[in-house]
Amino acid sequence: MKQPEIRRTRSGRALTDEEIDALAAEVAEANYDVETLKTRRRGRPSMGSGPADVVPVRIDPELRAAIEARADADDTTTSEVIRKAIRKFLEVA
Repeated sequence: MKQPEIRRTRSGRALTDEEIDALAAEVAEANYDVETLKTRRRGRPSMGSGPADVVPVRIDPELRAAIEARADADDTTTSEVIRKAIRKFLEVA
């Protein structure tokens, strides 16, 4: 006989059948659109017109240090400094 599937919370705690029933009732009572909830995107937000690509680039140590210093000075990330520099160089938004 097949064992029933154990449902867990994000922290790993096993949910009881009563908790699962209560959650299902809550969803039904709140009139949530289950299909919308299923298709909701997770993860990082889009950065432009579509999903962003990761582009590996080799950078010499001096340039890397300059990028990191600028990121620290601007209180931002190295990725954002690089994106801004590329946009400015290519004259694109």
